[in-house]
Amino acid sequence: MESVNAVGRRKAAVARVIVKEGNGQITINKRPLDVYFPSSILQYIVKQPLSTLEATEKYDIKVNLNGGGYKGQAEALRLAIARALVKINPEDKHALRVEGFMTRDPRVVERKKPGRPKARKRFQFSKR
Repeated sequence: MESVNAVGRRKAAVARVIVKEGNGQITINKRPLDVYFPSSILQYIVKQPLSTLEATEKYDIKVNLNGGGYKGQAEALRLAIARALVKINPEDKHALRVEGFMTRDPRVVERKKPGRPKARKRFQFSKR
């Protein structure tokens, strides 16, 4: 198997992934997963598609991550990994879709409107 590329996005985060056969190493911006994401919750989010398919030790994953915060980056990476796994084996698509890993979360920050301090907040109103 040659390498498979995929892209995942969430809020402002973009994850570009290269998946090859290997022994389960995940490298993010030339750093190991546990160094880039010290939180075990974020590590769990990233590994969810692999553990769903019981493929944690099958593939080496190189990641280029930029934009957004930690949570958005982790969820963008989860989507990218799921998309790459489907490119490798299209039969896995249903299992990942049921878990919700194939869905791009469309929620993004609402823009600030003119004449208001934030997107929906109003300035204080004084009757008198």
